[in-house]
Amino acid sequence: MSITKLARLPGGETNSTIEHHVSGADCCLIAEDRRGIERLLQNRSTRHAPNPPLLNGLLRQKLRASHDAPVPTPPDLVVAGSHVTYMISGEGSRSGTLSMGPTPVPGHILVASLLGATLIGMRRMQKAPLLRETGQTDIVVVLDVTPPPEHDAA
Repeated sequence: MSITKLARLPGGETNSTIEHHVSGADCCLIAEDRRGIERLLQNRSTRHAPNPPLLNGLLRQKLRASHDAPVPTPPDLVVAGSHVTYMISGEGSRSGTLSMGPTPVPGHILVASLLGATLIGMRRMQKAPLLRETGQTDIVVVLDVTPPPEHDAA
């Protein structure tokens, strides 16, 4: 049984909830990010998240459902190292740099978080459901993306 099968939200929702939140048609990953997510899962770097089974399930579903990003990487695609400005329903805009690192750093959004796992692979002006540790669902929209320096030439 995979970790995805263990992900439970309050109210008993499981895989169908996670699958509903990740649409492959709307998400693409660059090869480097795909490998980074696989490393996070393999090294158990999500174990300190508030709800590791839910986060692991979301990351695994993102790996399964997403397609490969075009080459060169589109400048509006959220990749590790991108500076992302986003807004969550009912809140003001926020921003941070998306990070594959396992340790929180001020100004960074960890891919090993429900927010970071949702943002990676999205594009500017794209909306997506954002799972919360409590099982609540909000909407997140990517307002702007600044590519990391090594992707600027794209």
